[in-house]
Amino acid sequence: MVIDLDRCTGCEACVVACHAENNIATVGEDQAARARAMHWIRVERYYEGEFPNVKTKFMPVPCQQCGAAPCEPVCPTFASYHTIEGLNGQVYNRCIGTRYCANACPYNTRFFNFYNPVWDKPLDLQLNPDVSVRSEGIMEKCTFCVQRIKAGEVQAAAEKRLVKDGEIQPACVQSCPTQAMVFGDLSDPESEASRLARSNRATRLLDELGTFPKVTYLQRGSWHDNENA
Repeated sequence: MVIDLDRCTGCEACVVACHAENNIATVGEDQAARARAMHWIRVERYYEGEFPNVKTKFMPVPCQQCGAAPCEPVCPTFASYHTIEGLNGQVYNRCIGTRYCANACPYNTRFFNFYNPVWDKPLDLQLNPDVSVRSEGIMEKCTFCVQRIKAGEVQAAAEKRLVKDGEIQPACVQSCPTQAMVFGDLSDPESEASRLARSNRATRLLDELGTFPKVTYLQRGSWHDNENA
Protein backbone atom coordinates (compact mmCIF):
# COMPACT_ATOMS: atom_id res chain seq x y z
CA MET A 1 0.00 0.00 0.00
CA VAL A 2 1.13 3.54 -0.76
CA ILE A 3 -0.29 6.55 1.11
CA ASP A 4 0.23 10.08 -0.22
CA LEU A 5 0.36 12.34 2.83
CA ASP A 6 -0.12 15.44 0.66
CA ARG A 7 -3.56 14.16 -0.32
CA CYS A 8 -4.75 13.03 3.10
CA THR A 9 -7.13 15.57 4.69
CA GLY A 10 -7.67 13.68 7.93
CA CYS A 11 -11.37 13.11 7.23
CA GLU A 12 -11.17 9.58 8.70
CA ALA A 13 -13.45 8.08 6.06
CA CYS A 14 -10.96 5.19 5.98
CA VAL A 15 -11.53 4.56 9.69
CA VAL A 16 -15.32 4.49 9.30
CA ALA A 17 -15.09 2.22 6.25
CA CYS A 18 -12.78 -0.16 8.09
CA HIS A 19 -15.20 -0.43 11.00
CA ALA A 20 -18.11 -1.18 8.66
CA GLU A 21 -16.24 -3.67 6.47
CA ASN A 22 -14.61 -5.68 9.26
CA ASN A 23 -17.36 -5.71 11.89
CA ILE A 24 -15.39 -3.60 14.36
CA ALA A 25 -17.49 -2.25 17.19
CA THR A 26 -17.02 1.25 18.56
CA VAL A 27 -15.91 1.28 22.19
CA GLY A 28 -17.95 4.26 23.29
CA GLU A 29 -17.18 7.33 25.35
CA ASP A 30 -16.82 5.52 28.69
CA GLN A 31 -14.31 2.98 27.40
CA ALA A 32 -12.38 5.67 25.52
CA ALA A 33 -12.04 7.55 28.81
CA ARG A 34 -10.32 4.42 30.18
CA ALA A 35 -7.76 4.63 27.36
CA ARG A 36 -9.32 1.71 25.48
CA ALA A 37 -9.46 1.84 21.71
CA MET A 38 -10.53 -0.45 18.88
CA HIS A 39 -9.39 0.73 15.46
CA TRP A 40 -7.66 -1.30 12.76
CA ILE A 41 -6.54 1.96 11.19
CA ARG A 42 -6.10 5.36 12.80
CA VAL A 43 -5.22 8.85 11.56
CA GLU A 44 -2.32 10.48 13.38
CA ARG A 45 -1.70 14.23 13.38
CA TYR A 46 1.71 15.79 13.04
CA TYR A 47 2.99 19.28 12.38
CA GLU A 48 5.34 20.78 9.81
CA GLY A 49 7.04 24.15 9.93
CA GLU A 50 7.79 26.51 12.79
CA PHE A 51 5.50 28.85 14.64
CA PRO A 52 3.61 30.81 13.44
CA ASN A 53 3.84 29.07 10.06
CA VAL A 54 2.77 25.66 11.27
CA LYS A 55 0.76 23.28 9.10
CA THR A 56 -1.17 20.32 10.43
CA LYS A 57 -0.64 17.10 8.48
CA PHE A 58 -2.30 13.74 8.79
CA MET A 59 -0.97 10.20 8.59
CA PRO A 60 -3.22 7.13 8.30
CA VAL A 61 -1.60 4.24 10.18
CA PRO A 62 -2.83 0.72 9.43
CA CYS A 63 -0.88 -2.46 10.17
CA GLN A 64 2.38 -2.04 8.26
CA GLN A 65 2.42 -5.73 7.19
CA CYS A 66 6.11 -5.96 8.09
CA GLY A 67 8.43 -8.26 6.20
CA ALA A 68 10.21 -9.01 9.49
CA ALA A 69 7.28 -8.54 11.83
CA PRO A 70 8.17 -8.39 15.55
CA CYS A 71 4.66 -9.60 16.41
CA GLU A 72 5.09 -13.03 14.82
CA PRO A 73 7.93 -14.71 16.77
CA VAL A 74 6.53 -13.71 20.18
CA CYS A 75 3.13 -15.38 19.73
CA PRO A 76 3.05 -18.57 21.86
CA THR A 77 0.18 -20.10 19.87
CA PHE A 78 1.37 -19.16 16.37
CA ALA A 79 -1.80 -17.13 15.85
CA SER A 80 0.30 -14.42 14.23
CA TYR A 81 1.95 -15.69 11.07
CA HIS A 82 3.32 -14.61 7.68
CA THR A 83 1.27 -15.48 4.61
CA ILE A 84 2.74 -16.44 1.24
CA GLU A 85 1.47 -13.11 -0.09
CA GLY A 86 3.53 -11.20 2.45
CA LEU A 87 0.76 -10.20 4.85
CA ASN A 88 0.86 -10.54 8.63
CA GLY A 89 -2.01 -12.95 9.11
CA GLN A 90 -3.97 -13.54 12.30
CA VAL A 91 -5.68 -16.82 13.17
CA TYR A 92 -8.33 -15.74 15.66
CA ASN A 93 -9.19 -19.31 16.70
CA ARG A 94 -5.62 -19.75 17.94
CA CYS A 95 -5.30 -16.43 19.73
CA ILE A 96 -5.53 -16.50 23.52
CA GLY A 97 -5.01 -12.78 24.03
CA THR A 98 -1.57 -12.74 25.63
CA ARG A 99 -0.93 -9.27 24.14
CA TYR A 100 2.69 -10.20 23.44
CA CYS A 101 2.18 -9.17 19.82
CA ALA A 102 0.81 -5.76 20.81
CA ASN A 103 3.80 -5.17 23.10
CA ALA A 104 6.19 -6.15 20.32
CA CYS A 105 4.54 -3.99 17.64
CA PRO A 106 6.34 -0.62 17.35
CA TYR A 107 3.41 0.85 15.38
CA ASN A 108 0.70 0.26 18.01
CA THR A 109 -1.63 -1.28 15.43
CA ARG A 110 -2.81 -4.31 17.41
CA PHE A 111 -5.68 -4.10 19.85
CA PHE A 112 -7.06 -6.38 22.54
CA ASN A 113 -10.76 -7.18 22.22
CA PHE A 114 -11.78 -6.56 25.82
CA TYR A 115 -15.56 -7.05 25.52
CA ASN A 116 -18.20 -8.88 23.53
CA PRO A 117 -19.76 -6.36 21.15
CA VAL A 118 -23.55 -6.29 20.93
CA TRP A 119 -25.41 -4.87 17.96
CA ASP A 120 -29.04 -4.23 18.86
CA LYS A 121 -31.60 -4.99 16.19
CA PRO A 122 -31.79 -3.89 13.43
CA LEU A 123 -28.14 -2.79 13.60
CA ASP A 124 -27.06 -6.44 13.43
CA LEU A 125 -28.18 -6.43 9.80
CA GLN A 126 -25.29 -4.12 8.93
CA LEU A 127 -22.65 -6.74 9.76
CA ASN A 128 -20.52 -7.99 6.87
CA PRO A 129 -21.29 -11.71 6.36
CA ASP A 130 -17.82 -12.25 4.84
CA VAL A 131 -16.09 -11.36 8.12
CA SER A 132 -16.45 -13.18 11.43
CA VAL A 133 -17.58 -11.33 14.53
CA ARG A 134 -14.70 -11.77 16.96
CA SER A 135 -15.29 -12.47 20.61
CA GLU A 136 -13.76 -11.16 23.82
CA GLY A 137 -10.19 -12.06 24.69
CA ILE A 138 -8.33 -12.00 21.37
CA MET A 139 -5.99 -9.61 19.56
CA GLU A 140 -7.29 -7.77 16.50
CA LYS A 141 -5.45 -6.16 13.61
CA CYS A 142 -5.70 -4.86 10.05
CA THR A 143 -5.50 -7.53 7.35
CA PHE A 144 -5.74 -5.25 4.29
CA CYS A 145 -9.29 -6.68 4.03
CA VAL A 146 -8.04 -10.18 3.25
CA GLN A 147 -11.61 -11.25 2.45
CA ARG A 148 -11.59 -8.82 -0.49
CA ILE A 149 -8.19 -10.06 -1.61
CA LYS A 150 -9.37 -13.68 -1.60
CA ALA A 151 -12.62 -12.79 -3.37
CA GLY A 152 -10.67 -11.00 -6.11
CA GLU A 153 -8.32 -13.94 -6.53
CA VAL A 154 -11.21 -16.43 -6.74
CA GLN A 155 -13.00 -14.28 -9.32
CA ALA A 156 -9.86 -13.97 -11.43
CA ALA A 157 -9.24 -17.73 -11.23
CA ALA A 158 -12.82 -18.44 -12.29
CA GLU A 159 -12.30 -16.22 -15.34
CA LYS A 160 -8.89 -17.86 -15.99
CA ARG A 161 -6.91 -14.66 -15.81
CA LEU A 162 -4.54 -12.80 -13.50
CA VAL A 163 -5.76 -10.23 -11.01
CA LYS A 164 -5.73 -6.79 -12.64
CA ASP A 165 -3.85 -3.93 -11.04
CA GLY A 166 -6.25 -1.87 -8.92
CA GLU A 167 -8.98 -4.50 -9.12
CA ILE A 168 -8.72 -5.31 -5.40
CA GLN A 169 -9.21 -2.44 -2.98
CA PRO A 170 -9.37 -2.63 0.82
CA ALA A 171 -12.21 -0.67 2.38
CA CYS A 172 -9.91 2.20 3.40
CA VAL A 173 -8.60 2.62 -0.14
CA GLN A 174 -12.06 2.46 -1.70
CA SER A 175 -13.51 5.04 0.69
CA CYS A 176 -10.73 7.67 0.49
CA PRO A 177 -12.29 10.77 -1.16
CA THR A 178 -8.93 12.21 -2.20
CA GLN A 179 -7.49 8.91 -3.49
CA ALA A 180 -4.58 9.26 -1.08
CA MET A 181 -4.24 5.47 -0.85
CA VAL A 182 -3.12 3.06 -3.55
CA PHE A 183 -3.18 -0.71 -3.09
CA GLY A 184 -1.45 -3.20 -5.32
CA ASP A 185 1.18 -5.87 -5.86
CA LEU A 186 4.61 -4.58 -4.84
CA SER A 187 6.27 -7.56 -6.55
CA ASP A 188 4.89 -6.35 -9.91
CA PRO A 189 7.17 -3.53 -11.12
CA GLU A 190 4.42 -2.28 -13.45
CA SER A 191 1.75 -1.85 -10.78
CA GLU A 192 0.78 1.63 -9.63
CA ALA A 193 1.66 0.86 -6.01
CA SER A 194 5.07 -0.51 -6.97
CA ARG A 195 5.83 2.51 -9.15
CA LEU A 196 4.87 4.96 -6.41
CA ALA A 197 6.86 3.00 -3.82
CA ARG A 198 9.98 3.70 -5.89
CA SER A 199 9.33 7.45 -5.86
CA ASN A 200 11.94 9.84 -4.51
CA ARG A 201 9.26 10.93 -2.03
CA ALA A 202 8.84 7.43 -0.62
CA THR A 203 9.49 6.85 3.08
CA ARG A 204 8.54 4.10 5.51
CA LEU A 205 7.43 4.48 9.09
CA LEU A 206 10.20 3.61 11.57
CA ASP A 207 12.09 1.88 8.78
CA GLU A 208 15.27 2.13 10.83
CA LEU A 209 13.96 -0.62 13.13
CA GLY A 210 14.48 -3.21 10.40
CA THR A 211 10.87 -4.39 10.30
CA PHE A 212 10.65 -3.90 6.50
CA PRO A 213 7.14 -2.37 6.46
CA LYS A 214 5.13 -2.78 3.25
CA VAL A 215 3.26 0.51 3.63
CA THR A 216 5.00 3.39 1.85
CA TYR A 217 4.30 7.05 2.65
CA LEU A 218 4.85 9.81 0.09
CA GLN A 219 6.21 12.95 1.70
CA ARG A 220 5.86 16.56 0.46
CA GLY A 221 5.67 17.50 -3.23
CA SER A 222 2.51 16.79 -5.18
CA TRP A 223 0.96 13.71 -6.78
CA HIS A 224 1.42 15.12 -10.26
CA ASP A 225 5.07 16.00 -9.64
CA ASN A 226 5.60 12.33 -8.83
CA GLU A 227 4.28 11.02 -12.16
CA ASN A 228 7.73 10.97 -13.72
CA ALA A 229 9.64 10.11 -10.54
